[in-house]
Amino acid sequence: MQSFGYAAKAANTALEPVEFKRRDLQAGDVHIDIHYCGVCHSDLHMARNEWGVSQFPLVPGHEIVGRVVATGSDVTAFKAGDLVGVGVMVDSCGHCAQCHGGEEQYCEEGFTATYNSEEKTIGGMTFGGYSDSIVVDSKFVVSVPDNLALSAVAPLLCAGVTTWSPLKHWNVQPGQRVGIIGLGGLGHMAVKLASALGAEVVLFTTSPAKGADALRLGASQVVVSKDAAQMESVKNSLDMILDCVAAPHDLDPYLNALKTNGHLVLVGIPDSPHTSPNVTPIVFKRLSISGTSIGSIKETQQMLDFCGQHNIVSDVEVISLDQVEEAFERMLKGDVKYRFVIDMKAGR
Repeated sequence: MQSFGYAAKAANTALEPVEFKRRDLQAGDVHIDIHYCGVCHSDLHMARNEWGVSQFPLVPGHEIVGRVVATGSDVTAFKAGDLVGVGVMVDSCGHCAQCHGGEEQYCEEGFTATYNSEEKTIGGMTFGGYSDSIVVDSKFVVSVPDNLALSAVAPLLCAGVTTWSPLKHWNVQPGQRVGIIGLGGLGHMAVKLASALGAEVVLFTTSPAKGADALRLGASQVVVSKDAAQMESVKNSLDMILDCVAAPHDLDPYLNALKTNGHLVLVGIPDSPHTSPNVTPIVFKRLSISGTSIGSIKETQQMLDFCGQHNIVSDVEVISLDQVEEAFERMLKGDVKYRFVIDMKAGR
């Protein structure tokens, strides 16, 4: 079926309008009319082939929300008119241990990404959510609560679940102290979710100017990580720290802030390695340094249900498709609070 979107046709050119074909509706598929799509920093990396894996033309976008237009004959979980979302993956092998265990994000064969990945059903490459519609296997579609602003839901499909998954995996409980490093697209969602789970949230930032916003979002305390005295004040006080910064930095000060048995969990991927951490506190306080990717489809649905119950959405700035390149440039400067979202109906 015919679809319209914006595509990068080369790494050194701006995104431009393009028409392309989606696969015909299969028995297990859902056809979605896209209303909004979040702009993730990875979209910029992929459009400019900064990771060296991009296949052009490339239609970015993996924070998708919209309404069901039609369903295949085998689909019972969704019907036309339902509010739904699609995140970072649209398929997996379905038969490895991880897929059978409900953790398809760790599929041993690699999950099928929403864009720039091999389309298993008809061949070719997948195209993402910078477009007017998408056809997806219903197993990779989630329901969206109808009480939330749809534009602000879109980033939950990536930034939301990426921070929700470690908070739930490490079983964050009310009264625990959780540190969040960085107040960007991921970090601001981590603050909101950890706070709603009942944790006392400490936000680490290099920018004192972000303090007031962190407190507004739910942090109990703001620590300027460049200030040695402030870092000393939280020594041995945190149960878990979620590191949302995608730039190389020294991990040792954050290990010092953890209690015995504490966890430092990395979700940001830097373009060069972090400095190797000091082993001594890891050994003598039985600390762990871990990493986690996006969440499973089950976790994504749990996160959306939780957000619906607690009225949690991302802080967004809504743009039109023809403003994407400007949004990319502003993202590079950190000039967004905290996520751009494309209105697919604007100007059409």
